[in-house]
Amino acid sequence: MAKRIGLLTGGGDAPGLNAVIRAVVTSGIQKGYEMVGFLRGWKGPLEGQTVTLGIKDVYDIHRQGGTILKSSRTNPFKVENGPEKIFENLQKQDIYCLVAIGGDDTLGVAQKLHEMGMRVVGVPKTIDNDVNATDFTFGFDTAVNIDMESLDRLHTTASSHERVMVVEIMGRNAGWIALNSGIAGGAHFILVPEYPFPLDELCEKIKKRYEGGERYAIVVVAEGFKDEALDKYMKFEEKDAFGHVVLSKGMGIGQALAKHIEEETGCESRYMVMGHLQRGGTPFAFDRVLGTRFGLKAIELVEKEEFGYMVSLRGDESFKVPLTDALGTLKKVPAERYEEIKIFFG
Repeated sequence: MAKRIGLLTGGGDAPGLNAVIRAVVTSGIQKGYEMVGFLRGWKGPLEGQTVTLGIKDVYDIHRQGGTILKSSRTNPFKVENGPEKIFENLQKQDIYCLVAIGGDDTLGVAQKLHEMGMRVVGVPKTIDNDVNATDFTFGFDTAVNIDMESLDRLHTTASSHERVMVVEIMGRNAGWIALNSGIAGGAHFILVPEYPFPLDELCEKIKKRYEGGERYAIVVVAEGFKDEALDKYMKFEEKDAFGHVVLSKGMGIGQALAKHIEEETGCESRYMVMGHLQRGGTPFAFDRVLGTRFGLKAIELVEKEEFGYMVSLRGDESFKVPLTDALGTLKKVPAERYEEIKIFFG
């Protein structure tokens, strides 16, 4: 009887998830495994929500955004007897191994369950590109390209109306998307969570642009950027199952920063939140290929019984790394990377 492999996608969706699913299922079946999809992240094994996956079910899905397995931010360790229920449901389904596709929270749950005896292989997923122990995660490249195209378009409308446009971009704890899309899209200022940038200096530089005849400005700000001067505008009360503040439930950093700039400079300021547009739509080529490679590598780890590991990209090669290497510490923008692009500010 063929061994059964389960897979799930947890946390926020990212372009390239379906490429991973397609590769895991296709490779797994060709190597003699039966494939079972758990629906809605960790809610699937928690409640026994499953779907059988065949090659026809995943044919060509790598071209689609989102995840055919759906997702959620369910934390089984916040549910009474959650881990025990997962073990029970996996036993009922006769699951040999679970492939968990997700970011720090999803992989953190996977590692805890592995320590409790579960056979687990991880695939890193975060649009923010901040999972440690891998150079890139799928979804990041697509998000950067979407943001870049939007910034290109904003230059003409901001210039025509002589406005400051503040663009809020994903990045709760790391500013990789803001940094890369801001550089590519010609933003005049880029603010990231890792490093403070004095708002009085920002406002002075904006006023100088206007005085010098460049009567508009594009300011890119990562959603996790903080400054005490903006605290009076921002209030967040709701948290998700992993204890993270729900940034979409309240005035975000983009709106607060636009209000502050207008009050301090007198320049008309508007804001735009890229939000879920960065996640939606079809993945770009890099993410389709990277997701495919990650999925193939995951099945290779299952075959070799290398449980408690996740796949990783170093340079152009895929590797295995312990799940523990990816957890606890996020990969953040190095100081030198941020400092070097400041010459373009203004």
